[in-house]
Amino acid sequence: MGALVHAFMLRGIDALACEVEVSLAQHGLPQVCVVGLPDAAVREAIERVRQAIEASGLEMPRHHVVVNLAPAGTRKEGSVYDLPIALGILAASGALEARGPAAERLESWVVAGELALDGRVRPVRGVVSAALMARETGRGVLVPVANALEASLVPNARVLGVASLAECVAVFRGIAGVSDARREGIEQSLHSPAPNAGESCSSNSGTAESSACDRSSGVDLDFSMVRGQAAARRAMTIAAAGEHNVLLLGPPGCGKTMLARALPGILPALTPEQSLEVLRIGSCIGAPLPTAHAGSRSVRRPMRAPHHGASATAILGGGPHARPGEITLAHHGILFLDELPEFRRDVLEGLREPLESGEVAVARATGSVAWPARALLVAAMNPTRDGPQSRSGRLRADGLERISGPVLDRIDLHVRLASLRPSDLAKGRSGPTSAQLRRQVEVARARSFERQGAIQNARLTGAELDRHCAFASGSHEALLRGIEELRLSARAYDKLRRVALTISDLDGAPVIGERAVHEAMQYRALGVG
Repeated sequence: MGALVHAFMLRGIDALACEVEVSLAQHGLPQVCVVGLPDAAVREAIERVRQAIEASGLEMPRHHVVVNLAPAGTRKEGSVYDLPIALGILAASGALEARGPAAERLESWVVAGELALDGRVRPVRGVVSAALMARETGRGVLVPVANALEASLVPNARVLGVASLAECVAVFRGIAGVSDARREGIEQSLHSPAPNAGESCSSNSGTAESSACDRSSGVDLDFSMVRGQAAARRAMTIAAAGEHNVLLLGPPGCGKTMLARALPGILPALTPEQSLEVLRIGSCIGAPLPTAHAGSRSVRRPMRAPHHGASATAILGGGPHARPGEITLAHHGILFLDELPEFRRDVLEGLREPLESGEVAVARATGSVAWPARALLVAAMNPTRDGPQSRSGRLRADGLERISGPVLDRIDLHVRLASLRPSDLAKGRSGPTSAQLRRQVEVARARSFERQGAIQNARLTGAELDRHCAFASGSHEALLRGIEELRLSARAYDKLRRVALTISDLDGAPVIGERAVHEAMQYRALGVG
């Protein structure tokens, strides 16, 4: 007697197929043996499965049971195998025999779920990746009801949510009403508040439904709330339009953090492909759904602001279980590093390759894992560690000296902010709102899309810049003169062209003019690159 249940295992943010094979032997001691490189959580699943089966009014078979997790040479981790093991044992013992016309076929589903001792099914990580894998193999995905909403956000995926082991057994037995009722429950859950939505909701949509969420999260601010700093607002608009990394350099209290917090509000909405990538990453770490607001199916851009004491593993990813870091969690969003010089040197140097390639690769003896990391970096810092002036009264730049040249070279826009004057503080809100700036960004991105497709200006290679950059008369010569006067390296040539191209898109200019070139040079004032 035997049975096979389709499950999955996570590698990075990808779901790989895993087959749970169960065999019942007539001879031998009545015990359950799990093989196939299970970790401690998988080995402990046997006791959870035994208690859940008995609590659900079913009988644990009194045979020698062997559970094999294939492929046997790959380590299996976590509690995601509880429900597949339980269903495999019940199927092998004949407890899942069809009793009605609505019975589901076990081989048609990828199963995932953790079991409680009373038979309830608890949520697990990675169901979005599992739904993608199941869709590719022509199967549906059976998950805990708490995970049904996020799995259903995968287009064209068949999703079935169950609340208990008894309900799951009823689905495969075909007991009238249970399967249909659960499907209706999933449809209703699509219009109900997402799990933990109130804990981490922030929206860049600017809709009335999300306004309360914005206030509670404190993440998205409106640009009209920023006093003064018109040049910095312009730089943040350029950063949003071309996905350029930006460094905000200024004294305490000049508005650096407010500008960074307001940036998500002017970024355009995610495309369906980008939304799916953000969902996969969040699902793999068990994060709350990053929906724009409760009951919404739109996914917001992530914004991560790690503390400057974070380790390289926390920022870049890795560790014994190979978990993604903050730069991956900020994929297609913003990674905000406040007090940049206070971050450890190995953290800052480790960011060099991900900022260039948009990917983090972690090598282990058992294999390598790669995570996407295409985030917009916003860094903020004071020019000195003592504040605007040193104790001797002379201006210093010891804060900037803590940042290496190669790290600064990955940042396209270097923006200096001045202290606010009392007259600026006395003025009311002024300047464009986030909604107005977002429309400018969307128009600029539409121009770049018509010219070069989905590649953002900050990601263009030298050859692509040669093809897409058209200069007005005299502007190219002005660019070369500026590189020579500022003593910039040859690498700055491409960086200045990228920024100037974005400025031209914002201004609606068909070619890069001298004004765009001169403005781009202002953002290389640190003389790096």
